[in-house]
Amino acid sequence: MKPIEKLLKSLAMGPRKFLSGAAALGVGAGLSAPAIVSRAAATEISDISLRDQDLPFIGTEETFSTHELMVLNDRLFLEDTGLAEIGPRRIGAMDEAGINVQILSAHTPGVQNVPGQEGIDFAYRLNKMLVDGPMATYPGRFQAFATLPLQNPEASADELERAVREDGLLGALTNGIIGKKFLDHPDFEPVLARAEALDVPIYIHPGIPPDEVFQLYYSNMRPEYQEQFQDQVLSISAYGWHQEVVTQCLRMITSGVFDRYPKLQIIIGHMGEGLPFFYKRIVEKMGEVTESTLDKPFEQYFHDNFWFTTSALFQDELLDLLLKYISVDRVMFATDYPFANMKEGTDWFRAVDLPRETKEKIAFRNAEELFGIKV
Repeated sequence: MKPIEKLLKSLAMGPRKFLSGAAALGVGAGLSAPAIVSRAAATEISDISLRDQDLPFIGTEETFSTHELMVLNDRLFLEDTGLAEIGPRRIGAMDEAGINVQILSAHTPGVQNVPGQEGIDFAYRLNKMLVDGPMATYPGRFQAFATLPLQNPEASADELERAVREDGLLGALTNGIIGKKFLDHPDFEPVLARAEALDVPIYIHPGIPPDEVFQLYYSNMRPEYQEQFQDQVLSISAYGWHQEVVTQCLRMITSGVFDRYPKLQIIIGHMGEGLPFFYKRIVEKMGEVTESTLDKPFEQYFHDNFWFTTSALFQDELLDLLLKYISVDRVMFATDYPFANMKEGTDWFRAVDLPRETKEKIAFRNAEELFGIKV
């Protein structure tokens, strides 16, 4: 097993843990008097934990794989994570968490690195498997993004249209850099044009960085770093994944993608992949240099062409920061299952201190509007 495989297996075996409720308070023996929670405070915590128990949820970034796909991408070590189980086990976890609908997407990198007819056929099989399998077996519980053979953009556009029109899929999901190109590259114009014409979004999900990127940005020759996978973690979930997605989105704006396709909609996860932290600086600096080259003010594209999900980052302060710059009408709930626990995600969001109307928009109403589905 390669080091990166060992790393990803260790990450996948244990869902991310987030402090919440009384567990974060450290209540227990040996604490000083000021740390003891009063009966009134305990009652308040209980009230918070019971808040909005009737809130429906649509999970918008929920991952699946198949044995065939894992073999293709040398990811068999992920067999025991629940990725390939799209039946009773997953439905049970959804019921426990109170998630009404999961929108499924293929585990990164999907089939986007498979060239020729093999990639085209593989994408078709995956998309039909979802429609004929879990979506038919559990009506209304599963929806899906199409997997596309992005080494062939024309075929990808055709498969997107077929999957949307024939199978009712909700759009497409891409995974990071496609070969050595981002979505703003002219090669992918057919895919972007077709998505706009079909009025369906593209979800940009992170992907494993190319070897050149890894070596230049993330590799470290200290043996202890390599033994503990520190450079691999840095390149993916700790940092690299998030910055790569933001870079791709900024490139799409600056290259004029949304001037050519003004109705194109892009979704990104993980509370905006770090974008909210840099938002003010980005729009100030890029607004100055693009004033004469773009059709709109730079920041307007974030409000007209982007949607954001909560996947895996169940933290109040991150949600607050996202909502400081992005309209609540553009934010959707997601868990990133099976790499994050669904119930932890819904428990966290139910306890968030936001108006009920706002919470309904994030939990399910915005997804209903964007995708044309109902919980």
